[in-house]
Amino acid sequence: MLNFFSILLGKNVSLVSKILGRNGSTWPGHVALNIDSSIVSKLLKANSKLKIVLIAGTNGKTTTSKMISEVLERQGLKVFRNLEGANLLNGIASSLISHSNVLGKIKYDIAVFETDENSLPLILSQMSIVKGQPRLNRGQLSIVLLNLFRDQLDRYGEVNIIANKWQDSLKRLPKETVLISNGDDPMLSFISAKSGLNTFYFGLQKKKLSNARANSDVDFLYCPNCSTKLEFESRSYSHLGKFKCPKCNFANPLIYSFDTLPNPLLGEYNRYNINAAALLLTEGFGVGLEAIEQSLKNFSPAFGRQEKLKYKNKNVFVLLSKNPASFNQSIEAILSKEKNPDVLLVLNDRIPDGRDVSWIWDIEAEELVQKSKTITISGDRCYDMGLRIKYSQKSDVKSQMSKVKIEPNLKKAVETATLQTSKDDVLYVLATYSAMLETRKILTGKKIL
Repeated sequence: MLNFFSILLGKNVSLVSKILGRNGSTWPGHVALNIDSSIVSKLLKANSKLKIVLIAGTNGKTTTSKMISEVLERQGLKVFRNLEGANLLNGIASSLISHSNVLGKIKYDIAVFETDENSLPLILSQMSIVKGQPRLNRGQLSIVLLNLFRDQLDRYGEVNIIANKWQDSLKRLPKETVLISNGDDPMLSFISAKSGLNTFYFGLQKKKLSNARANSDVDFLYCPNCSTKLEFESRSYSHLGKFKCPKCNFANPLIYSFDTLPNPLLGEYNRYNINAAALLLTEGFGVGLEAIEQSLKNFSPAFGRQEKLKYKNKNVFVLLSKNPASFNQSIEAILSKEKNPDVLLVLNDRIPDGRDVSWIWDIEAEELVQKSKTITISGDRCYDMGLRIKYSQKSDVKSQMSKVKIEPNLKKAVETATLQTSKDDVLYVLATYSAMLETRKILTGKKIL
């Protein structure tokens, strides 16, 4: 039975937070969960007609959830999602409470929730089968698994730990659950096939891939079925690509790819987000490709995810780059557009970023250093990044380091970087999560979280 007091108290906490000008995206849920730890499952059970979409993965969650939400809204459906990066259980609880009335009734058709990869098992436990009975109705839940890369090792541990947790959680769900999974990711292909759920796979066509060597950001090189080293015919990036095990023949499943859809974002890696969203929309909700195409043509990225800003009449392009895979893809996207970019790198090691920054030694920074016009470095761990950049020099270190400036004060670093950028050029900002938020506040004068 719903605990109406927990809902009312959560709503009051949200109201007080807004009055005080504080972030209210997690506290209402935090308070409500302390009163009733099952408030999420009870709210969902009480609103059995509300469709739930969960989007999990290391990279691309916010972009994909925004794509899905906007397409569904264009179909005339009432949709809400957890905004402002509130992707833990308390954030989802807060979102449900804020969109319900005091009696717990939610007058929406669909809820789209992005979820932190480490929190997915906990969130799924609120929606799984308990004592033989599902907590949700048949067909109420859909899940999108985007990718799995190493991220915040100090909090999450190695990727295999997360993968094992995901596999165990998926097995507990009702078999009618729609699962949209990345067929180019060996581990996700494996655990999705083992789940027994109603599974569909997205990926990239072979013509979109290359025969590039494996970079140092690769996380899955061995067969998840028999531990033999996988053979990759071609790759997109990291460990994503066309693979096969020479021993047990484990290989890519049949994938769906939507090559005719436009890519409104920089970088081919966003094709995965587009294909994931399109597959969920077509198979889970019966939306036609024409409607998806129209929405993508008008799509603008979420804050900090390839966001275009103006600062003192200069063009600034912000790319969230929080782990080796995302950082390397940001570099590739920039260099595919600019021959000699101006770059600002901001590295923090706060709780949202992960305290362990050793991952910077797995980024492929050599080409960026060689081709960049200017490189400004800031953030809490700016000297660590500066050292990494110094060791990215292939030749003539003294000459190349002359274009690199380290400024611990982020406000001064932004001023320096924009001053060095010509009026018609773009300053590209690659920043970890808290660094991105801090940089945006300087650039826009507004605080999101």
